[in-house]
Order: sequence, then structure tokens, then C-alpha cells
Amino acid sequence: MSRILSAVAWPYANGPRHIGHVAGFGVPSDIFSRYMRMAGNEVLMVSGTDEHGTPILVLAEQEGVGPQELADRYNRVIVEDLTNLGLSYDLFTRTTTRNHYAVVQEMFRTVHKNGYMIEQSTMGAISPSTGRTLPDRYVEGTCPICGYDGARGDQCDNCGNQLDAIDLINPHSRINGETPKFVESNHFFLDLPAFASALEAWLRTRTDWRPNVLNFSLNLVDDMRPRAMTRDIDWGIPVPLEGWEDNPNKRLYVWFDAVIGYLSASIEWARRTGDPDAWRPFWNDPEALSYYFMGKDNITFHSQIWPAELLAYDGRGTKGGSPGTFGTLNLPTEVVSSEFLTMEGKQFSSSRGVVIYVRDVLSRYQPDALRYFLSTAGPENQDSDFTWADFKTRTNSELVAGWGNLVNRTASLIHKNFGEIPAPGELQPVDQGLLATTSAGFGTVGGLLEGHRNRAAISEAMRVVQEANRYISETEPWKLTQDRDRLGTVLHTAAQAVSDANTLLAPFLPHSAQQVHETFGRTGTFSPLPRIDEVTDLDDDSRHYPIITGDYELGRTVAPWRSEPLVTGTPVAKPVPVFTKLDDSIVEEELERLRQA
Repeated sequence: MSRILSAVAWPYANGPRHIGHVAGFGVPSDIFSRYMRMAGNEVLMVSGTDEHGTPILVLAEQEGVGPQELADRYNRVIVEDLTNLGLSYDLFTRTTTRNHYAVVQEMFRTVHKNGYMIEQSTMGAISPSTGRTLPDRYVEGTCPICGYDGARGDQCDNCGNQLDAIDLINPHSRINGETPKFVESNHFFLDLPAFASALEAWLRTRTDWRPNVLNFSLNLVDDMRPRAMTRDIDWGIPVPLEGWEDNPNKRLYVWFDAVIGYLSASIEWARRTGDPDAWRPFWNDPEALSYYFMGKDNITFHSQIWPAELLAYDGRGTKGGSPGTFGTLNLPTEVVSSEFLTMEGKQFSSSRGVVIYVRDVLSRYQPDALRYFLSTAGPENQDSDFTWADFKTRTNSELVAGWGNLVNRTASLIHKNFGEIPAPGELQPVDQGLLATTSAGFGTVGGLLEGHRNRAAISEAMRVVQEANRYISETEPWKLTQDRDRLGTVLHTAAQAVSDANTLLAPFLPHSAQQVHETFGRTGTFSPLPRIDEVTDLDDDSRHYPIITGDYELGRTVAPWRSEPLVTGTPVAKPVPVFTKLDDSIVEEELERLRQA
């Protein structure tokens, strides 16, 4: 058994999430976590909503509400959407909890004490019309290094280099298009050059990462400069130092505090379990594994900034130092970054109406249909495109006609001829061949899931489904009514293959996995689903918020990653379809919705 931290990107609480977001961080992390639990490992899957920074302030001002009210609204929307999608978080929380504030401030104080937060003067961008600070990401212009038109004030997504807003050619505000004014201001900078050697040495050991992630991360080492970790802003976590803490216009950089959320969420989870130190085996034990899931635009923060913060806290930079109260913290085992998902050939853009929100999809279609599409055609190692035509085709030809048909006709034949799981007679080579295929699937599919090759894994699982469908076509059980012994053997074999395939598909399709489990007369929870709990802030009785959590340890005992023999005599009722066939008309209906957006 291994202890595994699944650290999932924190969705920003400035609006509902679209399917491009969950294709990158949500569904892949859930598939991995579910499989690892079924394989007998102890998994801690954490995340929450990221609620600080200027975008929240800007939108709140536009809507005439306070930033906390806005964050509260979208926190709940996001919690509901991710729960309905079946993402099995042990804790999905938020960055405005008092627990998070305390953990972030402890991290900052220790990093500062160890000498890795250096105070420097810098030129910051100001909006001439409002006098408000413009964060780096709200200043765009031409990259001075590669000439890319659309670089941001913190980095260029085209060449990957770290930038300062003042370095951009023809800078302008993303908010209103005006040219920013640059003024001098004091800030704390994380001394990234002090970790260049340590980061490169660590990255050189990450030989099993996706090549695009590793190569991008190694290229970052070539241009390591101190990076500002404070901002001139009044919405965020106070800087916990004398002379700074009471300054209403100085706060910690949202990206300094957001990545610390993986740790603070783990600590909050432990406190809520009644064992405040339960997080430590996932973070302090060097044998524990940790996987960070996000889109490719966030690689910098997870393979450079966050590891540097951890090294700084541990005192493992060129200046030495010692850990604080959290002890020595583990570096990531792997940064699992997905590429981008486009929609109908265009980049997702809420402002231009090129968007499909998760809740809109789930209001009209089954969650497992969306999860299936994102698993089979998602942006795993290259950009991919979501089209309604492909969504309809995959749902109908693969889920409904393939997997759903296998479940339905197997259960129907058993119900009609026996009413219960029949006893098998002597197995013939064709029966043994099918069971050998399903048995081999556990090693093949499991190995692919461990390597985050979800598309190949679900393809292998569906190959098992195809073999089971072929077996039924070849054995023709409907012609065996006069040979009850052979009929029982064939249907028992088919049912066992369905059971095995259901286990192989459970990480991908958790909602239907439970239904298939019950279709063949089994009881209890086979595929645990998340739930929403309304909780009170652990350190502030006046604050209340929803969290996502669940009882997933069931997956380690009830749904193990192996073939579970069927029990002869288990009643099998007349089945109902597992998946809903989509009408051809939905393609044009959905495209018309996009045109009207």
C-alpha cells in the first residue's frame, strides 16, 4: 500500500467552470484517484476554490458586490458542478478559510526566516483612470524575447520565459485597454536563483514525466530570477511581518497562497477527521507519492514556484535554513499537466460565448457521457477539440451500443432464462479465452492508469467490452434453451466478463458503475460518489461554506482492482438501460445555443 496525494488545480471563483477546465484538472485526477483507491492505496485528493487576486475585485466591482460575496456565490456553483460530475475529493475547500490564512502565513514566515524572501523595489503597473494596481496578468503586450503579441506581465505563454510587466512592448490593460503607468513600490521576492541547482537536480530525476512538461520545466531553470510574492492590493492574505501586516494595501501574491492550498486543504481535512496530524504521512513521509493535476498554462507554478517554496520552507536552498512547524515537506512526485481543450475548433472564451459550462452539460446529459468523452478524446498530451457531433457519436456508438448493450442483453438473458446468476458447468476454450482477456485487463488498464495514460486505458477497457460482445454473438445463448447446462455456463461467463469490465470502467464511469453493480443483483456501495457538506469555518464560527467530501475508503474494500467471482443464485431483475441514446437533433440544437450565446 502506498500513500498518495492527489493535488488538483484550484478553480478560480470568478464564474462557473466550463468543460475545458474539468478536462484538464478534474476528470483526469478523479480517474487516477479512484483507480489508486481500488488498487488498495490510501489516497488524499484535495483542492478548493482560489478566491484572492484582482480578477475577483474587478468582477465584484462590476456587479456591485463585495469580493467575499462574489467568491461565496461562485464557490457554491463550482462545488455543486464538481460534485455532480462525480469528482471524489476527500476535501474541496477554499482559500478564504482562516485555516488557509494561518498555513500560508506560517509558510511565508519560515521562508523569510530562512532568508529566501528578499525585499526589493520594483516598478508596478497602475491604472491611470482608477489608481488601482494592475497585476502582472492584467497587463498584456508584445514579448521582448520572442515577439509574441499576447504575452502577459508575468510570463510569455509562447516561449515560456518569466517577464516583468514593464518589459513588455506596447503594454496595455486587459481591463480597459489603457496604457498603464509604472510606479516604484517595495515588495518581497522569492529568491528563485537560490534554488536553481536544486530544482534542476530534482527535475533531472523526473524521467517518467510527460516529455512536454519536463522539457518546459527544465527550460525554466535557464532564466531563474527573483519573483515578487507580494502585491499592492487590498484583497488577499496579509503579509505576516511587522510593518507590513497592518498595511491595508499590501497582500501576498495570489499565486503564492494558491499553491499552498494543497497543504492547507490537507491540514483542514485532517482537522475535520478529528486527527490533526493525519495529513503528515502524505507530506512528511519521503515514501509518500504526490501528483499535481492542472492545465499546461499552470506548469510554471507547479514545477518551479511551488517546488521553490517547498525547498525554501525546508531550508534546502543555497542559504540553508531549517523547516518550520510543518516539518520537511515533500516535493511533487509528478506534475501531470494536460494540454488545452478547444470547442468546435475555437478556444474557450466566456466573453465571446465560445463556452460550454459544466452545469449546462450535466443539466441535459448524463455525467458519465461527459466523463467518457473527456477520457477518450481529452487533451492528455496534445490539444483536442470538443464537438457536439463527436460527443453524440461516441455516446451512441460506444457507450450505448457497446457497453450499455452488453450489460442490458446479458442481464436480460439471465433474467428471462434463470432469474438469477446461473451456476456454470465445465468451461470450454471459448469461455476460458474470454475470462483470460478480462483477467489480463486489470494489469494492462491499471498500468496505463498509473502512467496517466487515460485514453489508452479506457481504450483497453472498451476492448474487453468488445470481446465480451463478440463472445455472446459467437456462443448465441438464445439458441441454447434446450441445453440448460451450456446456457448457464455461457451466461455465467458473460456476466463475469461484464462484472470485470465494470470494475475496469469504474474509475471513468462511477455513476453507471454503481447501476451495473446493482443490475446483477449486488448490493451496497460499489462506486462511491462525493457529497456536499455544509460546514463552519474551523477558526471562525461566523463563517459557513460548502465542502465536497465522501466516504471513498469503501473503494479499497468493496471495489478492489481484481476480478470478483459472481455468487450463483443472486437474483437478477429485468434491466433498465444504463445510458441514454442521443437524438441526431441535439447537434444542431447545441450549435444553435452557441450561436445565440
